[in-house]
Amino acid sequence: MDSSSLCLLFLTMCSADAFLRYDVDRCVFNSTDLKDIEYIYSMYYNKKEFTRFSSSLGKYVGYTEYGVKTAERANKDTSELSARKAQKETYCKHNIDNWYKNMLSKSVQPRVRVQSLAPSGGHHPAMLVCSVYDFYPKTIRVSWLRGKEEVSSDVTSTAEMEDGDWYYQIHSHLEYTPRSGEKISCKVEHASLKDPLVTEWDPSMPESERNKVAIGASGLILGLVLSLAGFIYYKRKARGRILVPSS
Repeated sequence: MDSSSLCLLFLTMCSADAFLRYDVDRCVFNSTDLKDIEYIYSMYYNKKEFTRFSSSLGKYVGYTEYGVKTAERANKDTSELSARKAQKETYCKHNIDNWYKNMLSKSVQPRVRVQSLAPSGGHHPAMLVCSVYDFYPKTIRVSWLRGKEEVSSDVTSTAEMEDGDWYYQIHSHLEYTPRSGEKISCKVEHASLKDPLVTEWDPSMPESERNKVAIGASGLILGLVLSLAGFIYYKRKARGRILVPSS
């Protein structure tokens, strides 16, 4: 099973004084198909696994001296082996079907943001990043369009990153040389979307520049208000003065 597999887990524990003995049932799976499911039954003593049954092997394996003896005894018991092999379908398949039906089949649409970045010293003077947030499930495709043509070069993307709350995020970078009048878009394809989500980059003014303009405009307006207030104050003071002609 690859790193994208999911896992169901069930614990059976018993202890005596300071010693701890417990069993773990696991179902590792990529889909609801039996061929994509592995059932694993592990025996632990004081946090150390000493014996394991795997449906992929179809038998018990020992990891300690005691575990090897336990595995040998279990492998000679045909009824025990048959019961463990059956757990792949009776225990794992049953629960996995419920998971896919009630949770894993659900999807959440991504949020997309396209912005400019300072180029990282590549062959092009400009760089864009398409950030895709809060989507589920994990599988997603992010690509770039210049006009209607998909860009195949000067694109780098991160892997899908877990947020720790069942959602994922991914970031794709495009290095490019601006052309007058062209449209650049980020295209996202995901199971939650009926049609690809295309977000166009607005090159009219980067966000940082818009902030600078907004701050500058605010400062200009404040300066005009203060100047006008000073002028009015001066005029009022001037009216109250008495002019005395010189001799």
